Amino acid sequence: MAEQRVIVITGPTASGKSALALALAERRGGTVINADAMQTYDAFPILTAQPTAEERARVPHALYGVLPLSEALSAARWRALADVAIERCLAERRTPVLCGGSGLYLRTLMQGIAAIPEAPAALREQANADWQVLGADAFRARLAVHDPAVVARLKPGDRQRHVRAWEVWLATGRPISIWQAEQSRPPAPWRFVTIVLAPERAWLRERIAMRFDAMLAGGVLAEARAVFDRSPDPRWPGLKAHGAPELFRHFRGELSLDDARRIAIDHTRQYAKRQMTWIRHQMAPDLVLATPPAPHVDAVEKFLTNSEG
Repeated sequence: MAEQRVIVITGPTASGKSALALALAERRGGTVINADAMQTYDAFPILTAQPTAEERARVPHALYGVLPLSEALSAARWRALADVAIERCLAERRTPVLCGGSGLYLRTLMQGIAAIPEAPAALREQANADWQVLGADAFRARLAVHDPAVVARLKPGDRQRHVRAWEVWLATGRPISIWQAEQSRPPAPWRFVTIVLAPERAWLRERIAMRFDAMLAGGVLAEARAVFDRSPDPRWPGLKAHGAPELFRHFRGELSLDDARRIAIDHTRQYAKRQMTWIRHQMAPDLVLATPPAPHVDAVEKFLTNSEG
């Protein structure tokens, strides 16, 4: 088992990961397995740039669009889903090709994860209600009394992680930072070959804008409107897809479409920058591709062949 290889393709959003993963999976008889948090949800296939029907027909894909927007997806839950998908892929004698930019999720698979208990639903509801009643600053101050270490790491407005930390404290009486320090689920047993796409920044900025414009032309407004018209709970995790908050503000009459486009593109560019910072500090890739990714499949195939054995 230890010598079975799993190819990992990661990098910032819009860098060309999916195209490279598809090409490699075709050449190597592989299955593309999603490692992007937002692509796991089912309601925004265009907005989250999920593989098209034609692309899915070319090779098998796994873990795309498998959860409703209302369900929480933690790194631990994704790890469990990915373990099953990889095992199934290897049993079918196919090459697993993980593809996505959720670096924390990949790290839980490749380096292990702490087994933090799930809090009962009632405590989760209580924690969310407390955030609404107290406000971000007071909630953060209360959490800091019990878990100053996690508060020091969290951005002040990060409701999801603050609420998660508080619900874990309520459920277990232990800080989530202590749980996180205790690695109780070891790294997965496979040999990972990690390929990072790190395109030039100006090229990526333009690519992000072009991709969002292509989404607009491809029907993303109707897709987002269908979700908006359902009056979803704003706390649903799947509503964090890049572009969704801005398009929802447009539907409410708060932004023109041009402003929604501009802000969504700007937020996505900021996210891409954060992704690259995280990758530089948290991952040790086997291969880094620093130029636009389109011509790279031959180079990657050569690298993989030379590194076999």
